[in-house]
Amino acid sequence: MPTSIDIATSEIALCGVHKWYGRYHALDDINLSIAPREKVVICGPSGSGKSTLIRCINRLEAHEQGDITVGGVELGQDERKVDAVRREVGMVFQQFNLFPHLTILENCILAPMWVKKIPRKPAIEAAMHLLGRVRIPEQANKYPGQLSGGQQQRVAIARALCMNPKVMLFDEPTSALDPEMVKEVLDTMVALANDGMTMICVTHEMGFARQVADRVIFMDRGRIVEEGEPEEFFARPKTERASLFLSQLLH
Repeated sequence: MPTSIDIATSEIALCGVHKWYGRYHALDDINLSIAPREKVVICGPSGSGKSTLIRCINRLEAHEQGDITVGGVELGQDERKVDAVRREVGMVFQQFNLFPHLTILENCILAPMWVKKIPRKPAIEAAMHLLGRVRIPEQANKYPGQLSGGQQQRVAIARALCMNPKVMLFDEPTSALDPEMVKEVLDTMVALANDGMTMICVTHEMGFARQVADRVIFMDRGRIVEEGEPEEFFARPKTERASLFLSQLLH
């Protein structure tokens, strides 16, 4: 198997994936393919396995059974292959995970300089461009604690983009934000989606799913219960479980 990743021509594929935490079956026979440039929203109740699923895609969580292939690279025990995937798959978490002792600019250039060996000057130029893209270039010399939650999450998105990833994973990126800060983060994610980036997003923001997703996946108890295009999923859910979830969420 190769140790270089080609997201442009290869899908993300999970085949028969299982994950346990002790006796708790977190992922139960997950079979899923995601095409290049596809935007997928994963939703479902708490504890359904949503976050575990996307964390397995870049090996932040190790699965016990089944196969996960990202851009032609199979994720297993080989750390070289894991590193190859992580270099090309960015992730934004519920919490911002910024380094509090570094400025916003330093947070953004650290990984490109250390991991990709990009010289400082071009790393700074790229970081400033991306901070402009998420509409906070004026915050570059501040520290995370001086920014609002919405601004910090936009920094986290810019920091992930500084690695020039082919895929972005979002794990409930607005769940830790005050309601008035949610829109600014979602607007940034919409812009990324419109640029054609492959995106997998765990979220309860159904307006975002309607606007951006090519496909919505509904999970419950570690399994994929239903999937489909947003219009079909929201208007005519096929399963009683998905219908109940939507009725509770939307009301």
